Parts: sequence; structure tokens; C-alpha cells
Amino acid sequence: MLANRRRFLRAAPAAALPLSLSGQSSQESREPEALPLNGEWEFRVAHEPAWRTVTVPHTWQVDTGLTEHYGQASYRRRFFAPARWAGAVVRIEFEAVSHSARVRLNGQAAGEHLRAGYTPFTLDLTSLVKRNAWNELEVAVDNSFDEQMLPRGKSSDWAHDGGITRPVTLLVTPQVYIEHLWIDASPARIAARVVIRNAGAAEARVTVSEDILTDAGGTIESANPRAAEAVMPAGQTRTIELAPVTLTKPHLWHFDDPFLYRARVALNSGDVAESTFGIRTIEIRGTEFVLNGEPVRLMGVERMAGSNPEFGMAEPREWIDHDHADMRALNCIYTRTHWPQDRRLLDYCDRHGILIQTEVPGWGPRTFQNLKGNDEAALLANGMLQLREMIADARNHPCIFSWGVCNEVNGQNPPAQAFIRAMYKEAKRLDPVRPVTYASHSLFTNPGRDVAGEMDYVMFNQYFGSWQKGGTPELEKTLDALHAAFPGKPLVISEYGYCACTDDRPENDPIRVGILESQNKVFRERPWIAGLIFFCYNDYRTHIGDKGEGALKQRVHGVVDLYGARKPSWEVLRRESSPVESLTLAGRQVTLKTRATVPAHTLRGCTLRAIAYGRGAIPLAAQSIALPDLPPGATHTATLQLPSAGIERVTVEVLRGTGEAVIQAAGTGT
Repeated sequence: MLANRRRFLRAAPAAALPLSLSGQSSQESREPEALPLNGEWEFRVAHEPAWRTVTVPHTWQVDTGLTEHYGQASYRRRFFAPARWAGAVVRIEFEAVSHSARVRLNGQAAGEHLRAGYTPFTLDLTSLVKRNAWNELEVAVDNSFDEQMLPRGKSSDWAHDGGITRPVTLLVTPQVYIEHLWIDASPARIAARVVIRNAGAAEARVTVSEDILTDAGGTIESANPRAAEAVMPAGQTRTIELAPVTLTKPHLWHFDDPFLYRARVALNSGDVAESTFGIRTIEIRGTEFVLNGEPVRLMGVERMAGSNPEFGMAEPREWIDHDHADMRALNCIYTRTHWPQDRRLLDYCDRHGILIQTEVPGWGPRTFQNLKGNDEAALLANGMLQLREMIADARNHPCIFSWGVCNEVNGQNPPAQAFIRAMYKEAKRLDPVRPVTYASHSLFTNPGRDVAGEMDYVMFNQYFGSWQKGGTPELEKTLDALHAAFPGKPLVISEYGYCACTDDRPENDPIRVGILESQNKVFRERPWIAGLIFFCYNDYRTHIGDKGEGALKQRVHGVVDLYGARKPSWEVLRRESSPVESLTLAGRQVTLKTRATVPAHTLRGCTLRAIAYGRGAIPLAAQSIALPDLPPGATHTATLQLPSAGIERVTVEVLRGTGEAVIQAAGTGT
């Protein structure tokens, strides 16, 4: 189950494993099933004699006594395979095992997935499954630091957590089944590609049908069901392209209106797959980002996953949703991550409107230093593996703004340049539509020599006032030099902020606030800066942390702490990230002004809400006013119609169409 698709399967509960399957021939229709294998597993690290029970998804890096264990560990559990599974294909999908996994079933090798700890993989267990019997599954996991893997050795600066860190699912399908469902959607056309495998011993004639629905299940009249036929040789895999369809009035996906469609593909064998998708366009025109034909200047904040010491990288959906809801409250509509992300995270961004760049986890200049033997070739092969798996799994998500091929590897170093060029070319081959880039921190001198200029847009990590000496004058000089070097490209400040990471830089949130406010002023004076990503949302767990111990080993860099508690800088970041520059209340008159510079975009579907309070802060009256479309730099005035008697205080706020408050103000209302 790859390529960000949610299969249309009836999931059997863990305690009720017998599955409803009928027929024996690969040509007969057979209902597919998905059996979650999350929950209780037995676990032990290499030096432990006894097994103990853990809950998968799991990482041992947050377990007492194992926080510094970087090496081998094992997981095992049993599942019952009923006799009705005869004639079916049985596969297992791991959404992530960090960093290497070797899987055995009933003592026999089932397959492996090595040096790629953040991308999903599927193994075929059919020949090893015992029907009408209990089966024992064992997974050997290794999170050792590795010189021929990305991240290379100890070069990274995040939690190097080992374990089965994301969900596990057992897939039972007909012998002719869907491996991938990929959707390329634009306002002009929706095109589906279906990767189908015939695992049977005989040739199969396959019929593929497709329906386009709204995510809520509504039918779309103009999207008639489409069908294709193909002959599948035994043991072969084929990609079938379905005829594209055009919607008469497509509802476009936007971060303030994250509307989703759903594609449903069915085979005559009985297998069915579904995927949500959004219709939207992302273009680069000169130094501008253009979303659905409208220039936008984006702003947000990066989150470092795996930082809550209770969960580590094995985050539950509730915590993923918690953090991203808090980011939306911060007015975050644009973010990036240093490694491929959990499907549940991308699903949240799809549904709530956060554009995101996911990246291959190549981090730091050490990545391409002191290369020996075949290190360079091995790192490229590993980067290609992770890039291909990342794009195959996540490409249907409308939230994916761009693909990142690495971070801070020194783009003026020839081996790094060769890697970035090869990865860029492959990413564009796999997904010709989306932008591709890398985040550079090697643009302070001779920026024209950096491979960053060959990307679709330039990403620049800088920490003037923190890691880099200097302040506003040095920042201005550097930015202007970058624009001179790359005059026709957008520039995104992909990291800026304050890290309390050295003895001479203790935690000081007012300094963080000062850097945020003063540097934003500089950025807003330069119209060719198309995006800002503050670093970081959270203080984050990392194996090279300079504060805390055990599971709390961390770097202090965020506007919230490891557990999500807000610092004073949280409110400042929220204000700075708002597309509304000011909101004032004078008597009953409300005036708002949208920003003309970053973050800047047309506000649509927003509401002005006012609440009037009496003595004892009791809400007595409320009013909501639908706002017109407000382009960047617009001013709008509205008059409140609220009672006067007993009113002591009035609050007003601008709400996005997705419900979050963009900005708030208060007054007496008189």
C-alpha cells in the first residue's frame, strides 16, 4: 500500500483475524482486506536475554536505559492466517522502520529494507504464510550510524530514533492487485496511473475502472467512470494510464480552502484502491510563487518531529494533529521538513491547508567530506532510493509544495554539487510539475559558485545574531548579494531564528523575538523574497543535543518546549506570520489592513467576528460579518451592530475560511 493511497478495504479488528475471501482463481473477484498490526509486540535489544511487551509504533530511544542505544534490536508478534487466505496474496507494509529492517516469517527470510528509515516498504509474505495456523513475524531493526546512508554517520541534528516508528498493516488481496495509484491533477485535467501486479501463475485479463468523487463522497457529474483493459502476463507488473478527465468547474485546493477530491480505482479481480487529491497549480514566475494563478508570498515555521519525550519518532496521530493545529494557530501556511514525513502528517496538511516541502535526509557539510572508497557512489544510491520512495508515496498530496534533495551540505563542494544535480534531475523526471530545490547555508561568500542557483528556487539558511556573527547590516548585504547572483529566482529564507545551543548563548526568548522582528523587517523590504520559514516551532530532541539528558537531550530553538508549552515568542511569531498587518477597534468601527509584503496573499472567505462582554466578562452579544476578498495592501472598514447597554469590552478577530483566527484586537466598543 504505497503512493499515499488509502485502500478501500474492510479492516478486520486485531482480535478478529479471519477474513472474508472467496474463490481460488486469480481471475475470480476476491474482496481485499487490511489487517492493522499495530499494538502489542514483543521487543528486546541485542544484549537483552528476555523479551518484553511494547506498543507499536515504537522507538526504544525514549525507553529508560535505552536512550543511547544505537544498534540492533528485535520485534516479534504472531498473527493467525485462516484457511480462506488460500489463493490470496499476503503482503506486509511498514510505513517506516528506522533505519534498517530485516523481516522473517516463521523463521524464513521475507525481505529487507536497508538504510531508509523514513519511507514505507512492502514485502510479499505469500509463500511463507501458513494457512489455518498461527504465524510468527520477526523484525530485526538496526539504527546504527552509517557512513553510507543519509543522514551520513552522525552528521544530522535530530533524533536518530530506532524502531518500528510508524504503522504496520497486513494486506490480503487477489493475485491481481494494485501496487500504486498516482493522480496528476490540474484545473485542465485529472490523469491517473495505476501500477498493477499479477502475482498469479497464469495470464490475466484485467479491467480497470475509475470514479472521481468529492472527499465527502459526492458524485461528480462531469467525471464519468473510466475504464481500461490490459492483458497481464503471470508474474509481471505494468503501469496503466487511464484516459484523463476534465471537470467543468473544478474546486481548487488552497491553504485557505483545502478542498479534496477522491479517486477510486477498481479491478475486475476485486482489488480496490482510493486516494485523496487536490486540484491546484504551483508556478514560479520570475521571483514570484504563483498558486492557482495568484502571486503569493508565504510564511510559516518548521517543526522537528519526534521531539516529545513521551513518543519520540513513534508519534501518535493525536500528537501530530496537536502540533499542526498549533502551527495553523500560528498562521503557518508554509513549512519544510528535513526528512520524509508520516502519512498522517501529510493528510493533516492536506485537510487543513499547510504547504510543505519534504526532503531527502542529507544534512550537514560533513555529508560529502572525508569520502573513502565507494562512499560517494553509495551515498548517491541511497539518496536516490529515499527520493524515489518519498515521491512515490507522497506525490498525490496537494500539500506538497516542492521536493528538497538535501540540507546544508555545502553546495560549493564538488561531490555535493554532483549529488544535488543528479538528485534534482531524478526528482524532475519523477515529478515534472513540482519545484525542486535544496536548502543552502553556503551562500555567504561567492554565492554564484553554489549549486543553489541551478535549482528551481533558492533556499537560504542563515542565523545572523546566532550562529553567524553580525546583525541587520550584514544580513542586508548578504541578501542583496544573493539577489545579484540569482536575479531571476525567488529566494526563500528557509531557516532563521535563535538557538540557545552554546555556552555563550543561553536561552533568551527576548533575543529570539528581537531576531524575528528585526529580520522580518529586512525581508519585507525585498520583494524577491518569496517565502520565510522560521526555525523552529519546537525545542527538539537530537542526538547531538547540548541540554537535557536521556530522552530529553535537546536543542533549545523553538517557540514551544518539548511538550508543546508556549513561550512568549509564540504570540510574536503568530502576529508576524499574519497576512493582516493591523486590526483596530474605535468605538463600533473596525478597520483592518492586509500586508502588502510577506506574508501576502488575497484573503478569501474570511469572517470578522465580534463578541461583546459585560460585567464579570460575561459574553452578552456576538456578530459575524462576511468579509469581501481582500488583496495584499488592502484596507477595509466595517461597523459593528452590537447593543450598548451593559457592554464593558468588545473583542474582534478575523477568521480564515478554515476557522483559525488570523489576528485579534479588543476595545471598549464605545
